Amino acid sequence: MTTYTWPQVLNPLLRREDLDASATAWAMEQILSGAASPAQLAGFVIALRSKGETVTEVEGLVATMRDFATRISISGRTLDVVGTGGDQAHTVNISTMSAIVAAGAGAKVLKHGNRAASSACGAADVLEELGIPLDLTAAQVAEVGEQVGITFCFAPAFHPALRHAAVPRRELGVPTTFNFLGPLANPGDPSAQAVGVGDSRIAGLMAGVLARRGIDALVFHGDDGLDELTTRTTSQVWTVGGGSVEGPFTVDPRELGIAPVTADALQGADAVFNAKVVRALLDGEAGAVRDVVLLNAGAALAAYAPTDEPITHRIRAGMDLAAEAIDSGAAKDVLDRWIGACASVR
Repeated sequence: MTTYTWPQVLNPLLRREDLDASATAWAMEQILSGAASPAQLAGFVIALRSKGETVTEVEGLVATMRDFATRISISGRTLDVVGTGGDQAHTVNISTMSAIVAAGAGAKVLKHGNRAASSACGAADVLEELGIPLDLTAAQVAEVGEQVGITFCFAPAFHPALRHAAVPRRELGVPTTFNFLGPLANPGDPSAQAVGVGDSRIAGLMAGVLARRGIDALVFHGDDGLDELTTRTTSQVWTVGGGSVEGPFTVDPRELGIAPVTADALQGADAVFNAKVVRALLDGEAGAVRDVVLLNAGAALAAYAPTDEPITHRIRAGMDLAAEAIDSGAAKDVLDRWIGACASVR
């Protein structure tokens, strides 16, 4: 790795000049190794966010995160369904439910996530309430994935070096580049991803990073601010495949047979409440939650099995598979087998 000094990294950012990947990789190495002081860390993330990140800069950051991560390997083609968070909408756990349904439809899901940061219930919170332990070893997480076709990488367990950034980030109290690195740093290297982005300004950037890594993906942002495909209004979608990005394309839920809903229809609460919502969905309950999960699971399955069809057609085909997974009981069976597999590997 090329060696820099902090002035060599910070001065160009203050001049609003872009860095190359080696410079951001060095900065992240300093942060994750604990060598960076709180002032150096804060100065770097604020200067980078203020200038605006490039695909190349984020590539350097993510590459170093992956170097420091505890890695796992799962055979075959895998899928992550994840959101950046930070949309302040406090919805039910749409990405997590969509991941379970996608697994029920036959995708091998390698989900990466964390506890809630800005809401009452994150992916880890609701999965723990459902009976998925967060303290499995990497080998156990991989074994569960091979057995069941779905598993969960709890971010703090797989990225322990991020603890060095925790206090300065919390004290800054404003969004930084770190807020959207998680979905790009799955330690299991999924083949495909469905990524919801709460900040429309970085959706194309994230799509560009995924493209350079050769991942098939859909990246989307709800026009109401959700880090999901929303059923309240339209969403913007970027498609990633073959190393290139296309879009954004507008997806209107009405064109997919979904009537727009109010914000209250998707409102979540704590882990106990949200886990009950998951169970109700898998038991076949109709309504707004089912609609939004079908939409997002459909997008995830479209990313997992890409075609040359227009994006709305791809999502519609995925929605049909998702509906069958729920109605046949396959999605519910996946969750039950997932819980059982976690217990058996401990």
